Amino acid sequence: MLFAHIDILDEEFIYRSDRFVGIADGKVAYIGEKEPERDFGEVYDGRGKLLMPGLYNAHAHAPMTLLRGYAENKALDAWLNEQVFPFEARIDAARTYPATLLAIAEMLRFGVVSFSDMYYQTDARARAVEESGIKANLCEGLIDFNDEDYRDTGFYELNERLIREYHGAFDGRLKMDLCLHAEYTTTPLFVRTVADSAREHGVNMHVHLSETRGEHEECKARHEGRTPAAYFADLGVFDVPTTAAHCVWVEEGDLAIFAGKGVTVATNPVSNLKLGSGIMDEPAITKAGVRLALGTDGVASNNNHNMWKDLFILSLLHKGVSCDPVGMDPRYALKVATRNGALSQSRPDCGLLAEGMCADLIVIDTDVPWMAPVTQMERNLVYSAQGSDVVLTMVDGKVLYRDGEYLTVDVERAAFETQRDRDAIVSELQGA
Repeated sequence: MLFAHIDILDEEFIYRSDRFVGIADGKVAYIGEKEPERDFGEVYDGRGKLLMPGLYNAHAHAPMTLLRGYAENKALDAWLNEQVFPFEARIDAARTYPATLLAIAEMLRFGVVSFSDMYYQTDARARAVEESGIKANLCEGLIDFNDEDYRDTGFYELNERLIREYHGAFDGRLKMDLCLHAEYTTTPLFVRTVADSAREHGVNMHVHLSETRGEHEECKARHEGRTPAAYFADLGVFDVPTTAAHCVWVEEGDLAIFAGKGVTVATNPVSNLKLGSGIMDEPAITKAGVRLALGTDGVASNNNHNMWKDLFILSLLHKGVSCDPVGMDPRYALKVATRNGALSQSRPDCGLLAEGMCADLIVIDTDVPWMAPVTQMERNLVYSAQGSDVVLTMVDGKVLYRDGEYLTVDVERAAFETQRDRDAIVSELQGA
């Protein structure tokens, strides 16, 4: 495909107008001001549109589409134990598959080209990734209260098979990570041996960390004053590339650990606000040199996978908290939502619009009233653009969503089956 006369965000996230971009063999093969001599196939008229890297959802729980609007107005502990965990206990593979497809369709609609997903029923989620064409880092959520060696549990055998079958599958679109749900849902021996396994396999880790003040302080009480970050570091979790989700209550020493170990913080501003968990200190994290990426979390605590809303909220939060209107630079914010998310997934050839990079790209319709006039397009993208402005989503050069059409997902069926399964679970819980 050749995108002709299209505006772009270049590899420095600087707006450039009226470019030609050629896609071949799943890569960006040409970017220039002049039409290339090479035939790239279909010519896409880009006038009134902008081409940029797709968004990378750095922390999600895709099958939780089943819980959209189900658990509301409760603190995290009650939200989890009274509503979410009992509901999730009834989500089997048959219910996971359509719910994941529905989540993927939603993400593609809003320009997400890859997502990092912590959940269960990984075979069903992998099937949805394979069929839809999206990229993903999947991990099986691990919870253990028995202080046992991970290698002596059924989790070990399961993950050994998942890594063997899926790590690097579907032409590299799918990667397997290892997971620890959180400090408060695991035990030291289990944590240490999961970390050992991740190092042996050379796979990434994905954890929840310091999401609430209670979680953070209770960890310190349990572990001789060590924060969740210090606790995980001491047990070797951060010896492989790690995505730490939330990090709302981290301390200065934690940031030094993250920076030294190359940990990516996946912030989830909408989810944390909705659950009343607090506001992550983005300026401190950025100042410490810690890589920041952006996630939606699950739709039980966000209600959608529209990352443009999360990007907007992230860019405003600390203006309000600090009463300082000088906040996050829009170009940096766009990098957080794209390139940094790709790097968190160990995808160095993704997340930038540059020759030789994977063609994981989206087209934004900028010929709409709320995107005019333009003083600086990067500002408009962060503060004015809507998720519905995405008109094309491409992964590895293959168009997966275009102008209202989902080319790889039967979205009507996924929505119907997810509603059916949601209703059945609620009925089962009421009859229990």
